[in-house]
Amino acid sequence: MGAPPGRTGRSLLGRGSWLEVRRIGDILRLETFGGVLLVAAAAAALVWANSPWRDVYRALGALRVGPSALDLDLTLAQWAADGLLAIFFFVAGLELKREFVAGDLRDPRRAALPVAAAVGGMVVPALIYVVFNAGVGDGALAGWAIPTATDIAFALAVLAVISTHLPDALRTFLLTLAVVDDLLAILIIAVFYTSSLALVPLVLALVPLGLFAVLVQRRVRSWWLLLPLALATWVLVHESGVHATVAGVLLGFAVPVARRAAGPGPGLAEHFEHRFRPLSAGVAVPVFAFFAAGVSVVGTGGLGASLRDSVTLGVLVGLVVGKTAGVLGSTWLVQRFTHAQLAEGLSWWDVLGLALLAGVGFTVSLLIGELAFGADSARNQHVKIGVLTGSLISALLATVVLRLRNRRYRLLRAEEERDTDADGVPDVYETDEGQD
Repeated sequence: MGAPPGRTGRSLLGRGSWLEVRRIGDILRLETFGGVLLVAAAAAALVWANSPWRDVYRALGALRVGPSALDLDLTLAQWAADGLLAIFFFVAGLELKREFVAGDLRDPRRAALPVAAAVGGMVVPALIYVVFNAGVGDGALAGWAIPTATDIAFALAVLAVISTHLPDALRTFLLTLAVVDDLLAILIIAVFYTSSLALVPLVLALVPLGLFAVLVQRRVRSWWLLLPLALATWVLVHESGVHATVAGVLLGFAVPVARRAAGPGPGLAEHFEHRFRPLSAGVAVPVFAFFAAGVSVVGTGGLGASLRDSVTLGVLVGLVVGKTAGVLGSTWLVQRFTHAQLAEGLSWWDVLGLALLAGVGFTVSLLIGELAFGADSARNQHVKIGVLTGSLISALLATVVLRLRNRRYRLLRAEEERDTDADGVPDVYETDEGQD
């Protein structure tokens, strides 16, 4: 399953520039910490939801707070999904814009592989879900998008637990795939999961959003100016019927990526990402996971009844089989039609490991499940079991494949970290022809 010998054209999964690799390394370290918190929060929710005090857990999630006059008397679970996840999607918007303007996605040749892998990794799971639920009726098809999402934080937590040493090219590919995956998930939520649309609030949302855009384009950083405009945008998008997290994405897109015009230092996108990524990874996503992952498997029917539901099976098989087939198959098609080869030292086993890891879907999958069936519905409880079980199986299978390759990864990482002249730039990035 290694790369075929012979042709020496451009390579797939090659290294990027040192600046890009270093930036991605910083992101992944923070997201790994956030992933550990996410897993801990989900585990705590599962334990509590299946304990004798499960009613207290449900009552906590159903507690309503907020001004009813603004139609914002939401439950704590809704605040986590609509409010805190807006921070997650704001950071996703920043990352998306940065990737398309200054990252690997700005180069069509480098973008082709992660874009194709992300698209394949969404289309195939959706088709598998449809196959399982086509004749079921009762609105089951509404959940077609649930198994299409990849949770980068959860995936990185898996890598941290198994202590694998992925080389830079594979880490870059995984993050870039997740970024494109986030973009497609945002589009799906905005287009397919807006049940009713109020045009007046949506149009009014353009006013604070436009003012926010003008201020950040002028490099204004004052929180007392920007935060009220961001909150007003969020409230109006929420009132329009479009999921409020879309407001976070639009605000992220509004932030310029370029460095400051006067003097050295990061641009606003990098500045905001540095400020908000810890809040997203360390607070917003774990709190959402705590309220969203607490499914009870005790009581009538239990786990067995859930696993017999076509919705649960569609989600589970979509994540485990669909994601793997979609990412691996799309990567093979790119290689087939471009006549490129895998970079030196990598093999198709590595692609298989990452494809399995892409089946770890959690945050966005649970969010789409709530949007499709309602947070308190029995079917959404089955969705949670499908997401959790499918993610766990994908993680275990990815662990087996990646651990088998870990000795090779150690050698590649040692080569990538060697800096014989001690100038802070590893030797491979000083000699690689494709360095930016």
